[in-house]
Amino acid sequence: MKIHTLFFLLVLIGCQKTKPTDATAPIAEIMEPQETLEVTNDEKIIKTDTVSIYSDGTESSTDYILAHLVDQQADKDSIVTVKYRLDFYQNKTKTASSKIAIKGFEKGSEWMASYGLTSETSKNSPFIQLTVGYPACGYSHDNYLYYLKNKGLQLVHQWSTMSDSGWGSWVEIENPSANSDPKSFYCKTVAFVPADEDENLDMGILSHSDSISFELKNNKWKKILLSAKDKPYFEKKMTFDQFNSTD
Repeated sequence: MKIHTLFFLLVLIGCQKTKPTDATAPIAEIMEPQETLEVTNDEKIIKTDTVSIYSDGTESSTDYILAHLVDQQADKDSIVTVKYRLDFYQNKTKTASSKIAIKGFEKGSEWMASYGLTSETSKNSPFIQLTVGYPACGYSHDNYLYYLKNKGLQLVHQWSTMSDSGWGSWVEIENPSANSDPKSFYCKTVAFVPADEDENLDMGILSHSDSISFELKNNKWKKILLSAKDKPYFEKKMTFDQFNSTD
């Protein structure tokens, strides 16, 4: 954004220099598969966006996604929820579809898509990372990791990211091998936020949380939460410049 065994991940977490907390030790927790909405082809399409898929920075001329807006509703607070049907095309042929709902959708949001778990393993990868959000600092983006192989499509993981002038939160995906189609990998949530209690406005806190392992079993991706949900297992205080100068 590694791990074939649960043991290796637990060791990795344990070896991080962590800020002492009263949180309990991480325990493995099997997570429910990501849910998508039922796909139907008789829905009225409000609008369609063509989403190019990139591989190692190069736009594919034959692979793309058609994002069909099929429903949009605003609640009493003017928060908009939309539903999109995503049609995946490979070699200009429709191969699979998925349907998602996005709450808090911003008008003017843009889509981006790329192959691979990481940029180093994007070539011939069955993984597709899809992102949608308003293209400006301070706005949340919705992210989807799909696995498309032999016309079979699975939403493997889903998360939100936010970036604002060097601060923010995101997910880092680690592939333990140079293989573009690994049988296991893992991810963690990373955040760098201002240390509000510190008088130095340039001081921030780097944290890692929600360490998750993924393993392919019976052609389906299973995921296991290896740390306490939404609780950091690693924290480090540093200045804004120190964080942004690290590799």
